[in-house]
Amino acid sequence: MTITSRSQEVLRYTAFSDDPGGGNPAGVVLDATGLPDEDMLAIAAELGYSETAFLTPTCEPGRTFMVRYFSPKAEVPFCGHATVASAIALAERSGPGEMEFRTPAGIVPVTVTAEGDGTLRATLTSVEPRVEDVADADVREALAALDWPSSDLDPALPPRIAFAGARHLVLAAATRERLADLSYDFDRLEALMQRLDLTTVQLVWRASETVFHVRDPFPVGGVVEDPATGAAAAAFGAYARELGLVPEEAVLTLHQGEDMGRPGVLTVELRAGDPRVRVGGTGTRIPE
Repeated sequence: MTITSRSQEVLRYTAFSDDPGGGNPAGVVLDATGLPDEDMLAIAAELGYSETAFLTPTCEPGRTFMVRYFSPKAEVPFCGHATVASAIALAERSGPGEMEFRTPAGIVPVTVTAEGDGTLRATLTSVEPRVEDVADADVREALAALDWPSSDLDPALPPRIAFAGARHLVLAAATRERLADLSYDFDRLEALMQRLDLTTVQLVWRASETVFHVRDPFPVGGVVEDPATGAAAAAFGAYARELGLVPEEAVLTLHQGEDMGRPGVLTVELRAGDPRVRVGGTGTRIPE
């Protein structure tokens, strides 16, 4: 059964860019009421994007939706870029404003605003994040799968596992050249990630106090690399704050997708007194 023959319309949006050729493409099904799990997975696999979001409207007041996310290989608990894409798709139909996404990871509020030129920007608020240590042996295995010598890591940004809806291993490259040169052992990294229950590996390089370049291998989703990763951006914001790399209240800019030819920009906002992380960006529909 092909995507076009299904009763549910599958929309295609990119998130974290207002250019259809940039950012991270996502599938969006705005009404997945009654759709079986196997059909959601089949749609996601056929579409081939890193994730597809499936929304089910609730009967509660306001724009509240149950949301599930599927990669081509499996369901994932939370996906930031598909959340942004879905919110922008909804705003195009019913206007900007507040929304609530009830995800397997928890409740994620989303706000959509219209900029002066009419561009829509969606900002999600993560579930409460956490940061944990990672065993030295697991770091060595990740580096071996990436074919990175340990000397290529930035000692100022130590490895950690960070969570803000999904788990990500944060590894920091010492140079932009190291980050740009990504060619890894897909099966070996996938095996490690399955064992540690990781969604992506968040590879970062710090360009300045608040500007970072990032890349996200995603073999557990059946995708070599994710072009713009909102869930990992939220997790990284929590990591940066936890380690004291940035002030308690800060706005970070993450550049992702440049090395894939799909540049995108993710804005990460940290607020004093609120452990949650806000991740925002633009988005647009991808022409058929």
